[in-house]
Amino acid sequence: MKAVMYGAGNIGRGFIGPLFRKSGYEIVFIDVAEHLIEALNARREYPVRIVSESGHEDMTIDQVSIINGYDTNAVVNAIADADIMATAVGVNVLKHIVPNLVAGIRKRFTVTDRSLNIIICENLLNADKYLAKMIKEKLSEAENTRFDNRIGLVEASIGRMVPVQTPEMQDGDPLRVCVEGYSWLPVDKDAFKGEIPIIDGLVPFSPFGFYIKRKLFLHNMSHAVCAYLGLYSNYQYIYEAIDDPDILIIVKNAMLESAQALAKEYATSIELLLPHIDDLLCRFKNSALGDTCRRVGQDPGRKLSPDDRLVGAAKLCLKYGIIPRHIAAGIAAGLYHYLTEKEEVQNTNNAAIILQTLAGFDTNNPLYSIVLDLYGLLVPGIKPRKLRNFIEKAKSAEITNVV
Repeated sequence: MKAVMYGAGNIGRGFIGPLFRKSGYEIVFIDVAEHLIEALNARREYPVRIVSESGHEDMTIDQVSIINGYDTNAVVNAIADADIMATAVGVNVLKHIVPNLVAGIRKRFTVTDRSLNIIICENLLNADKYLAKMIKEKLSEAENTRFDNRIGLVEASIGRMVPVQTPEMQDGDPLRVCVEGYSWLPVDKDAFKGEIPIIDGLVPFSPFGFYIKRKLFLHNMSHAVCAYLGLYSNYQYIYEAIDDPDILIIVKNAMLESAQALAKEYATSIELLLPHIDDLLCRFKNSALGDTCRRVGQDPGRKLSPDDRLVGAAKLCLKYGIIPRHIAAGIAAGLYHYLTEKEEVQNTNNAAIILQTLAGFDTNNPLYSIVLDLYGLLVPGIKPRKLRNFIEKAKSAEITNVV
């Protein structure tokens, strides 16, 4: 059996590759990084290290090869011959691999009637629709009919945290990937064409919207809040930021705000989400993982967009009458980081422009003034405790007014 993994980065090698290999698949990676191509093809294996505060466990992923993504013929042949496939290239790169995907699918239609399921391992809401639109635009009407019948674009919820690999983590081997122990891969059960493959750690679930929103609006949202408050407070690592009691309280309360909204949206009990929140907070504290605030907070423009982790979670809260003040603190810290990256002056006017143009807030949005008030506190360089106290006072005043 052959699994094609488009993307040999941290998620491809550190998460999906091991799941495929443990399930008996030979793995064919596709990437454009020359050092990876040379090393993986020379060795045909690579090490994965599962790290925790109590130590580490090593494993070897063998029966591996890799194709240069610029070698169109080789990529096309691999896709045409694959039994299962996945992508983990990053949201911004997806559009660049579409021509190869189209060519591979087109050739596949000429050589086999077998279905092909492509597991989309990208942090993007409605990633299946996004990718399907780009592919189908390039196919003929007849090919689109075959595509709808034979090609499954399967959304996945990527929960395993894989940090940027430092020389210390690589421990003398540039192919080594260090990861946390969490290894479940929830996927959209209804998206598969044909039989669902038996893959170690794969959790087919229906309806899948709950899993996707839980990942984006609990895990990714709280991770971003922690990262942006950590960056603001000059912490390097996520575990350092979450160890700050004031950041911890803001992050946990942001999770609880989002959990309330998710419970209402999917008619479930918030009690079912509380163990997940506790598990995430425990995983954020994993110092052995060495995950940095900068990595988690990278690309703030995308992470502050209207339907992504921060603003999307806040909007869901508002839908159910929940005022997400702690999520708003994360948005404010995200604005601060965005302006820092852009080397713009830190002031409320600039933040307001970004809040409107990037996050899609209008001045009538109940969160508009809340976010700007919180951002205004950050500009002079306050400590997270004052931010937390401001939120608690605002909530107390809100309760008093209701009474």
